[in-house]
Amino acid sequence: MLRQGLSASSRALRSIPRLVANEPPLRPQLQTASPAFLLRPARPAATRWYSDAQATPTEGQSDKAEAKEQDGAADAVSELKKALEAKENEAKEWKDKCLRTVADFRNLQDRTQREVKTARDFAIQRFAKDLVDSVDNLDRALTTVPANKLTTPDKNEDIQDLVNLHEGLKMTETILMQTLAKHGLERLDPQGDKFDPNEHEATFMAPQPDKDNNTVFHVQQKGFKLNGRVLRAAKVGVVKNS
Repeated sequence: MLRQGLSASSRALRSIPRLVANEPPLRPQLQTASPAFLLRPARPAATRWYSDAQATPTEGQSDKAEAKEQDGAADAVSELKKALEAKENEAKEWKDKCLRTVADFRNLQDRTQREVKTARDFAIQRFAKDLVDSVDNLDRALTTVPANKLTTPDKNEDIQDLVNLHEGLKMTETILMQTLAKHGLERLDPQGDKFDPNEHEATFMAPQPDKDNNTVFHVQQKGFKLNGRVLRAAKVGVVKNS
C-alpha cells in the first residue's frame, strides 16, 4: 500500500504545470500538507515576505517633502534679504549723518575764520574813527598856509620859519598816513573823480561849464576806508550842469 501511495503522489505532481521562472515561489502557509512536501528542500522557518509599498515613500509624499524644503529655504533667503536691506538702510542713514556732520563742521570752521578775520580787521574801527578827526585837523593846518608863500623866495626870517613849520607838519602827516595804511586805514581824496554814492556824500551841487556832470569839483571833507570798508564818506561838491 505504501508503494501505491507514493506512485499516486508522483503522478499528481507530474500533472501540475510548471511555474514560470519569474513567478515568486509559493508562500509556505499556502502549501498543502501533501506527501510531496517532504520531497522539497527545507526553508528557514523565519522567512518573511514584505511589500515594497511599505519600504519606499510614494511619489506624492516625496514631492510634498521637497516642496516643504524649498518653502523653508525660500523663507530663510527672504529673511536674510530683509535683514540685509535693513542693514544697508541703516548704513546709508549713518553715512548721511556723518556727511552732514562733516559739512556742518567745515561750515563752522569757515564761518569762524571769517568772523576772526573780520574781528581782526575791524578791531581798530572805533579807534580809527576817533583818530581821523586828528588827521583832519592836521590836514586843515597844512591847507591854511597859502601855496604862493611857500614857493616865492623870500629872505624874511618869519616866512622861513613858516616854511619850515609847514614842511615839518607835512612830514608828520606823511609818516602818520603810512602808519595808518599799514593797519588798513586809507584816506579818500576824490578831487576830480566821478561821484560814487557808496564812497561820497554830496553836500551841494553847482554848475561848472568846464567840467562834466557828476564830477567832484570840491572836497569839503576827505573820507576814510578801513580794510576796504568805508569808515567815513567824503563830503564833496558835485557838478550839476543844467
